[in-house]
Amino acid sequence: MKRIIALFVAFGLICGMALGMAPSADAKTVIKIAGMKPEGEPETIGMHQFGKYLAELSNGKYEVQVFPNSQLGKEDAYIAATRKGIIQMCATGTQTSALHPAMAMLETPMLYDDLDHARRAMEGKTFELINQGFTEKSGLRTLNAFPLGFRHFYTKKPVKTIADLKGLRMRVPNIPLYTNFAKECGISGQPMPFAEVPGALDQGVIDGGDSPLADIVSLKMYEITPEITLTGHILVIHSLYINEKFYKSLPEQDRKWIDEAAKRSADDIWKMVAEGDEKAKQTIIAANGHITTPSKEFHDYMAEAGKRSWKLFYDTVPNAQEILDSAASYRQAK
Repeated sequence: MKRIIALFVAFGLICGMALGMAPSADAKTVIKIAGMKPEGEPETIGMHQFGKYLAELSNGKYEVQVFPNSQLGKEDAYIAATRKGIIQMCATGTQTSALHPAMAMLETPMLYDDLDHARRAMEGKTFELINQGFTEKSGLRTLNAFPLGFRHFYTKKPVKTIADLKGLRMRVPNIPLYTNFAKECGISGQPMPFAEVPGALDQGVIDGGDSPLADIVSLKMYEITPEITLTGHILVIHSLYINEKFYKSLPEQDRKWIDEAAKRSADDIWKMVAEGDEKAKQTIIAANGHITTPSKEFHDYMAEAGKRSWKLFYDTVPNAQEILDSAASYRQAK
């Protein structure tokens, strides 16, 4: 009996070892990606689309797990986790400028005429110049660039002239680039968290603020600040980032799948934001909000203010002028 039991144990061990050595047909490589935006936002949709395309291209070899809405911590925390390889990927914007100052130029004020102009630059040399040296400094690879939308003014009273603009008390993100641009425009910039904006508007602490149209609609800002001025002064651009060591550890074909999935997901978001802006305008008008397109004089004034704010880049980014010139080269003659 003992001999029979011993034979069964030995047979079990051999089978177990054989099963352990045999690759599972269902084995998947999990990629975790973190972001800050909630479900339904362009950033989060882009992460989901990336996962969908990668699964399709790899025939199910890769499974992308998406953690939106700061589930894995605030931006600086999940960027650090991606750099350390705790997670493989993340989505963020100019927060990476803390690692490489040129990344702040993704949101250069008054740089792009429209989404098409920005897309040509982001799919061309401008994007390459901004990222020059980034991977070596950060340990992250930038896979793509996609828009969240142009920032526009929302105010209680109409803003149609330069005189209307000057002295406006406007909420701005507590970021030097944004506060400096507001100052150059003659605006009284009031740095505060976005969560405090509704209360500040009710109390008369501020006259308005600025956000992409998608945010203005989703938060129904037009109900308390019905005047929307299409300044388009800053295009908010985010990207998908991947840990460089992880990326380099993958077979060449797998890296091509990742690159292609990132490209396809960015293509989707560029198209989605363009279509979403038109729908947002219709929503605002249907809700009795008012949309104003600035005059050429107003736009030129903003453009000159934007150029003055570029001084911050000249002080911190060695190839700033080359980046600016590159972006200008993608402008179509009108």
